[in-house]
Amino acid sequence: MIHGPNGAGKTNILEAVSLLSPGRGLRRAGPDEVARRPERLGWKLKAEAESLGDRHEVETGWSEAGGRSVLIDGKAAPQAALGRILRILWLVPAMDRLWIEAAEGRRRFLDRMTLSFEPGHSDAVLRYEKAMRERNRLLRDEVRDGRWYDALEEQMAEAGAVMRANRTRAVTRVREAQEQARTAFPVAALRIEGADGGDEGGGAEELLAALAAGRTRDMAAGRTLTGPHRTDLVAFYAEKDMPAAQASTGEQKALLISLILANARALAEEVGAAPILLMDEIAAHLDEGRRAALYDEICALGAQAFLTGTGPELFEGLEGRSQTIEVIDENGTSRAGEAG
Repeated sequence: MIHGPNGAGKTNILEAVSLLSPGRGLRRAGPDEVARRPERLGWKLKAEAESLGDRHEVETGWSEAGGRSVLIDGKAAPQAALGRILRILWLVPAMDRLWIEAAEGRRRFLDRMTLSFEPGHSDAVLRYEKAMRERNRLLRDEVRDGRWYDALEEQMAEAGAVMRANRTRAVTRVREAQEQARTAFPVAALRIEGADGGDEGGGAEELLAALAAGRTRDMAAGRTLTGPHRTDLVAFYAEKDMPAAQASTGEQKALLISLILANARALAEEVGAAPILLMDEIAAHLDEGRRAALYDEICALGAQAFLTGTGPELFEGLEGRSQTIEVIDENGTSRAGEAG
């Protein structure tokens, strides 16, 4: 557990760990934004990772000259390879508004959940988005030659079908993990919805037909209105049969924690090892009983977890089961020391 005053740099530690997974870290900052300013000399992270009995040396970083790089055991590797070595889940205060913000945030949450099960999911997302950007450019320029659209829509349909299948499997695994567990946290009933408010589904052929049929409408809008980029993740507080958006702030937080824990349990069962958990200011909106239940569940999982809070009193009950680090700010520089 990591404690210290606001602004001392606790979240920076969690962000560094999160950057050992594919994509952006827990603040969703671009790799160039992570570099210290004004120097912008770049950054580099190194870690020794052990999973399922295998040990790896992992290195990732960014420079203006070379962009984002990944090395695994000294050899260049794609970012997706990070997800096959380290499964990392996180919960940060910015996610507390997940159920009441726009659908974009819930799609990111869904894709991060999906990525934990299928590290290659990000490749499908990138292929889809690249083809969609090109299609949107044609739409804005009012290009009407169908041959241009055919090729791009075929790419979108292929990648989009993979995205949908990956997302559906991830939600199914998390749903099963919630139903099978006895926990102090409420069950969040999940459903994936398409742009029309109905259940999202269908394979590549269905998506290809929908894209072709929607060209006129999309040209009028200047963008693509059909596809997995319009997906929404809908959640209900199952016990109360209430949309998550209508639950109290504390209930929404509890539902999020329930999903993260279920995701972790499902991963532990599927890959044979619990993921790394990053939980920033996790005690916010949790009473003493739920805090104790959370800590017990993390320990039962056997997960390596990094928890932050403003004071050690927020982690009562973890004595003897955790390492304590205090972070302080000394003239703009963070310093950490083991507190117990």
